[in-house]
Amino acid sequence: MAHGVTPDDIALRGVRYARRRAGDWLSETGRLSLMALEMTQAIVQRMPGVRLVVQQMGAIGVQSLWLVIVVSLFTGAVAAVQAAYQFTSVVPAKYLSGVILRSVVIELGPVLTALVIGGRVGASIAAELGTMKVTEQIDALRAMGINPLRYLVAPRVIAAVIMLPILTVYADAIAILGGFVVAVTALEVPVPTYVQGLREFFFLKDVMSGLVKAVFFGNIIGFMGCYYGFQTEGGAEGVGRATTGAVVTSCVLILILDYVLATVLFRIVFA
Repeated sequence: MAHGVTPDDIALRGVRYARRRAGDWLSETGRLSLMALEMTQAIVQRMPGVRLVVQQMGAIGVQSLWLVIVVSLFTGAVAAVQAAYQFTSVVPAKYLSGVILRSVVIELGPVLTALVIGGRVGASIAAELGTMKVTEQIDALRAMGINPLRYLVAPRVIAAVIMLPILTVYADAIAILGGFVVAVTALEVPVPTYVQGLREFFFLKDVMSGLVKAVFFGNIIGFMGCYYGFQTEGGAEGVGRATTGAVVTSCVLILILDYVLATVLFRIVFA
């Protein structure tokens, strides 16, 4: 081969690269687990101030509400159009609202809300804490005897865990409303028929499963944003890398955890 590179050399380089990547992944997992343990210990020893948590709840939840409304409204509208297209001449019209209800409450509501909030809030947290890290503000907190995990990380994680289920409830309601508007106006489904379907296919376990997912998703969003913020190095460029890493990792973990939770909830808990 060219330049004296043999297939064995290529295979050896591939093995070395795989080992290096596996080592990096294990190191990253170890740092993440250690930070989670330290944060948990800090919370157990002393809960963060209520004012800090409420402030973060406003930043994470209230300021994200407009985005959740827009995304959820069109999610319900699209769900109605697609369901009507697939069910035309196959099932009665009353089942349209049932399909929208269950798909939104079980899957679309919690997952899309988490992905949207993960993109907005995860990036914001990582950029804010990353800037504090590169400007040595976090080191200054330690020098003053303030635990940065309790003061910076815990309020953001707790606020995300609290606000994600609340935002998910709003998202579910608005998505169902969007589906209702499209079904009644564009698809000519009678209002009583749509409402009847909602009543027949509303199950509390579906709502609870979506809220359980939202709690776990909130924990991922808040913690991954803080983790990447604390790992920031290299000035403004490092802040950019931390922001990207927080968003990408949060979204991937949300989708993976969605599968795991769906398997546990609907094959074990609610089986």
